[in-house]
Amino acid sequence: MACVPFYDENLYLLNMKQYQEAKASEAIPTVEGLTVTAKEPIPPSSVLKQLAIAVEAGRKTNSMKDFLASSTSSSPAREKAGISFSAVKALVMREKEDKLTSEFSSDEKVVHLIKSLFDPEGGFLSRKININPEETAITSLLRDIHGAPPESLVVKLAEVIGNFKTLRKMALFWCRVVAELKKHWSEEKYLPGVPLDDIPDLNSCLLYQQFQVINCCISRKMRYIIATESLESMMKEANSNIGRSDKYTDRAPAKPLLYAKLSTGELVLRLGAHCPSGDLTMLETGEPVYSPITQEGPLLTEDLIKETEEFVLRTGSVGAGCSQLLSDMQAFKAANPGCILEDFVRWHSPPDWTESEASVEDSDFFEGCESSSRGQLSRRMQKEGNLWRELWETSKPVPAIKQAPLFDEDLAVEGILDIYEDIPPFELFGQLFVSLFGLGLAIAETMLTDNSDFSKMFNDCKDYAVSTCQSNRWSEKVDELVQVYETVEMMLVNPEEALKMTKQTEDSVLSTGELKNRFKKLSHVFGGKDKPKDQVNTEEKPIRQAFSNFFDSKSSLFSKKPPKPASLSPSQKSSSLESDWTLV
Repeated sequence: MACVPFYDENLYLLNMKQYQEAKASEAIPTVEGLTVTAKEPIPPSSVLKQLAIAVEAGRKTNSMKDFLASSTSSSPAREKAGISFSAVKALVMREKEDKLTSEFSSDEKVVHLIKSLFDPEGGFLSRKININPEETAITSLLRDIHGAPPESLVVKLAEVIGNFKTLRKMALFWCRVVAELKKHWSEEKYLPGVPLDDIPDLNSCLLYQQFQVINCCISRKMRYIIATESLESMMKEANSNIGRSDKYTDRAPAKPLLYAKLSTGELVLRLGAHCPSGDLTMLETGEPVYSPITQEGPLLTEDLIKETEEFVLRTGSVGAGCSQLLSDMQAFKAANPGCILEDFVRWHSPPDWTESEASVEDSDFFEGCESSSRGQLSRRMQKEGNLWRELWETSKPVPAIKQAPLFDEDLAVEGILDIYEDIPPFELFGQLFVSLFGLGLAIAETMLTDNSDFSKMFNDCKDYAVSTCQSNRWSEKVDELVQVYETVEMMLVNPEEALKMTKQTEDSVLSTGELKNRFKKLSHVFGGKDKPKDQVNTEEKPIRQAFSNFFDSKSSLFSKKPPKPASLSPSQKSSSLESDWTLV
């Protein structure tokens, strides 16, 4: 039979609509579009919803590779392949993944996003936030939910990733961010929006702590280079003849050389000396005690602290403490030639040294006398086999810059970057969600706290959010947190509608209270007795009561729960098409 071409305008419109929706979901956010969005008071709730979808999807996978594989749309051709072809299929899929990842990473829009996100100027996605870093209320809010500071790289990264419409693009962009982090570390460039030389803030999220470690390690490496050059220059100058040649007479040394006189009268160069330690003088030589430049301690994030505590409890090891103590002794000896253990104890642990009363009255009288006449060590220091004495006898005068490092900056940062490559998706998107959520609440708090119409409702929202985020199972209430955020957003963007909703909530609470009072009266009439348990239930916290009425109200303007990332069944797809066809 002959086939006749058939054109249906309704079918064409439906296909075009589906094509445009699919194209929009695959679109990559632009820097220009995000800059316009940053003019809004707080990040849009749609961004937080997308992060909520990623949080729920991330709970089903253990690594970013599995997350990427699960977010890839499947095709019937691949599903027909048998298990015997699994190896070939994996090879083909890996090649395709590499190609798609390469195309995404080299996309012009993605490159522009990465460049703007890591801009040292930090002007990208900057909002006019009237937040004083020293303001305790704001700081307390962000720390209570374990988020990240405003204007930090973590918060901006969360807003950018939340603007992608598909889980796959969100994961691919994170992979591109990891590549940029590696590039910054290899080139020793600081991460923007992160302090340059602060120890990890344990009240912030782990991602922000790790960013702090990267910047702090860069600063330490720079200080190491400067200290090494300074020490080498000092050694060269000290080894040169005291009577310099004419060409050096008009040039003063960059840093004056410091010497200490031994009891024999010999002058010895101080190495690694930082500054005089108050009025302390060495007991045997009378020379001033100098505080040495010591090795900096390890940079521990919350996960490493937990691992260290578990290791110490399991093994009883104190090796890290002994290593630090030995390093300090060696640095002290290099900076204070002619010192003894008592000098080190007086500088490092003053409570373990007791000055004699006579020495306090006239310290000059005891110069050149035995150290015991100036004071004495504590009992634990005098015990036989004391660890401090054993370490002091084995230690040698070595400046900190020449010692074996106690903390390897390269190893620490490379370990963090390796973790980022296959980080559990739930951990990543969970931290991004909480950080962006905290930013919105922190900004809103500065704008709504003094508002008589919304101050109470906002405080209820904040209290509910803090109590939920502090729970170990907060991810199970991620939809409720989105609704809380939408409530705050409505107060800022659409205050008239928010006032209506507040009034409806108050009326609902009042009507509920009236019904309970009537029930009590009826119970008394029929001889009922009030039970203490019922009385407790009728006096529930206003926060929980307000939110239950607010979220259950039919007139609520909140959107439904974020759509699940799971694909629709064939029957659901057909019913969806039929409904769209009816609308067309």
